Amino acid sequence: MTQQIPDRTVYDQVLPPEQMDDVLRSLFDAALDVQQRAHAPYSNYHVGCSVLATSGQIYVGANIENSAYPQGLCAEATALAVMASEGEREAKVVLTVCDSEGLATSCGGCRQKIREFASRDTIIHACSKNGLWATYTMDGLLPDSFGPEHLI
Repeated sequence: MTQQIPDRTVYDQVLPPEQMDDVLRSLFDAALDVQQRAHAPYSNYHVGCSVLATSGQIYVGANIENSAYPQGLCAEATALAVMASEGEREAKVVLTVCDSEGLATSCGGCRQKIREFASRDTIIHACSKNGLWATYTMDGLLPDSFGPEHLI
């Protein structure tokens, strides 16, 4: 049974790519493509991320592991860094594709990184290679979060 709670929807079955709308499918395909270029020789856990900026531009990133483990980069951090490097400052939609068979969401650090560039309307999709497993608002993914407005 699909569980709908305010700020998040978790599907009991994967929503396959052929049932996605055009925007979601474009983001899924972009993340799936970049996932193949992840550098994950230690965990062998490949993640791809696509970010739709408010400008309409899509940015992608993959996880990049390092033998000094804390020095690696998650896919979300990589995609957001590319977006910010291009001068964009707001993510409209973030989508991840993970190697897991079922639901896998962004780590805590990445949730905070997404929050830096999110608005209340930002949507985060969690996918496997087979399709969409869950959709969150920023508040659903990181409730009661600390953000830029606390410092400005």
